[in-house]
Amino acid sequence: MQISSVNDVKIYNLSHGKSLPEWLSDRKKRQLQKKDVDIQRRIELIQDFEMPTVCTSIKVSRDGQFILAAVVAFDILSDDYSKLVFLHSDRYVEFHSQHGHYYKTRIPRFGRDFAYHYPSCDLYFVGASSEVYRLNLEQGRFLNSLQTDAVEHNVCDINPVHHLFATGTTEGKVECWDPRVRNRVGMLDCALSSVTEGTEVQGLPSVSALKFNGSLNMAVGTSTGQVLLYDLRSSRPLLVKDHYYNLPIKSLNFHEQLDLVLSADSKIIKIWNKDTGKVFSSIEPQTNINDVCIYPKSGMLFTANEDPKMNTFYIPALGPAPRWCSFLDNLTEELEESPESTVYDDYKFVTRKDLESLGLSHLVGSSLLRAYMHGFFMDIRLYHKVKTMANPFAYEEYRKDKIRQKIEESRTQRVQIKKLPKVNKELALKLMEEGDDEAELAARKKKGKVLPSILGDDRFQVMFENPEYQVDEQSEEYRLLNPIVSKVGQKRKKKLRLLAQQATAAQQEDEEEEPEGRASSEEESSDDDKSWVDEVREQRRQLRQEDRDRRRQERKRADRDTDLEPRFFQIKAGEEFRSFGDVSRKQKLQKASLEDRLKLEEHSGTSNMADTAVGSKQLTFTLKKSEQQRRQQQAEREHHEERKKLRRSAGHLSSGRGRGWGGGRGRGGRGGGRGRGRGRH
Repeated sequence: MQISSVNDVKIYNLSHGKSLPEWLSDRKKRQLQKKDVDIQRRIELIQDFEMPTVCTSIKVSRDGQFILAAVVAFDILSDDYSKLVFLHSDRYVEFHSQHGHYYKTRIPRFGRDFAYHYPSCDLYFVGASSEVYRLNLEQGRFLNSLQTDAVEHNVCDINPVHHLFATGTTEGKVECWDPRVRNRVGMLDCALSSVTEGTEVQGLPSVSALKFNGSLNMAVGTSTGQVLLYDLRSSRPLLVKDHYYNLPIKSLNFHEQLDLVLSADSKIIKIWNKDTGKVFSSIEPQTNINDVCIYPKSGMLFTANEDPKMNTFYIPALGPAPRWCSFLDNLTEELEESPESTVYDDYKFVTRKDLESLGLSHLVGSSLLRAYMHGFFMDIRLYHKVKTMANPFAYEEYRKDKIRQKIEESRTQRVQIKKLPKVNKELALKLMEEGDDEAELAARKKKGKVLPSILGDDRFQVMFENPEYQVDEQSEEYRLLNPIVSKVGQKRKKKLRLLAQQATAAQQEDEEEEPEGRASSEEESSDDDKSWVDEVREQRRQLRQEDRDRRRQERKRADRDTDLEPRFFQIKAGEEFRSFGDVSRKQKLQKASLEDRLKLEEHSGTSNMADTAVGSKQLTFTLKKSEQQRRQQQAEREHHEERKKLRRSAGHLSSGRGRGWGGGRGRGGRGGGRGRGRGRH
């Protein structure tokens, strides 16, 4: 089944797809259905709905139970298929009943069309004669013919309401007759009315199709591709619709529920409004059309084509599916969201690049191009003319393409070298190897089923074309999940190099000979039996080392970024050996008491830190004290000064005590008095 959309109207081609040959057995047919996707998706609405060669006429019985197709003109006389009449190309008229052939007779001249008049049981035959032959089926004999002014007649029809008989002539006229009195009651000159402004007429428009609608409306199709709608009360057409293909109109039908007209030539079926002429939709089959039939009160129509298979189209916008295939309504609702190709009637979509190649860039902004999305719509006739003028050697290019295709088909018989994609080559090679292993295993078992590879699946095609999907083998996740990827990767890289060499050699030579043998596989190392746990540990250790190196580099980079402005330092002569002269001073300072060192720091307000090693540098910084610390230190100094004033010196006791103990001077009044004073204190 094929889905298309024309003017936002979805059209389902139910006959699209491959057909299975009749001579195949049921088993072979089931096997083909499993392998071929197109056969699986086809819908066989009517089994064996095809002709041995071609089909020229197709009709549906009035009860809607039978569909008949033939290569000659025919009509259904009964509600079902029990009474049929056929008009052969050799002037024979053949009658069939339900059991088969019933009677056969002959008309004087070659017939082209006929119509059946139900009230009188008369058959009216028109053809290569000015007379209209009448055959009465009740009496079983020919009646007096209707003598017309035309040279030949092409088509005829009888109005289903008042039974007016109309015939279309090769001169482009329509003659209307009253079967009750057998007299002509009117005549229309359709050839003159079909020529309108902008119509290109290459010959005399003859009437090629004729169809009544109701009691007053009639549609006339010409051999030049125009359709004229008439009201029987007027000699001028209500509307003239041009197909723009200059092909004869072969079929005319009316859709009564939606007031639409279905006109068909050998190339296209156009569905348009009978009041305004606005295109509703169109159908363009792949083969030429001979006849079109609408299933009553539904959206399904059948076409007779220049092909054994007859097409079946379903348009939900025209009506529901017939009762015998009502499942189509549910099927189309499920497929409503599926993408389809959009086609606009009588227009060709072109891009700016196409306009440049055709030399029509100067038409941008004019009325000849209609802007739409990323391109333009232009008239299909203008496109074909310009295409022919711009590329007169199109046939030569087509011929070269066909020759190139034949050469490529012949090369398929040679030994094929595996072609790897540009992205994820190692992954593709791995999938190829796994596919070969599965094929060998299935061949050994003879009953196994080889699973399809993702290399042939369109859903994964972008993974081997888009560089953004390239597998990063240096990432942490990949290395931890593939502990032995290093060994397998080395083998695969060697195989990739071998395949690349083979592909290069194949391109340089016109004919590739079969390789003598496959490259010998690499010897398995003794480490292949090592546990994967050790491999994971090794990968983790390498990752930690790489992480430490990365952080070290980041710190160095951060240090460099902090010093944005350059700094210059001046080193005086002899400064490197300054520490030799300061050794004695530093040693004295280190031997000093803590109190002396603190006083020195408070006095200088700085802290000097230096190393005694030769060539060392000295770091000097200033101690910054807060306001609270300074107040505390000031309070301590004031407290010390106050204590100094209250303290009485005892320095004389040391010398006096020695002398006092040694002689009588020590026991003098000064010593005793001081002792008594302390006791009192």
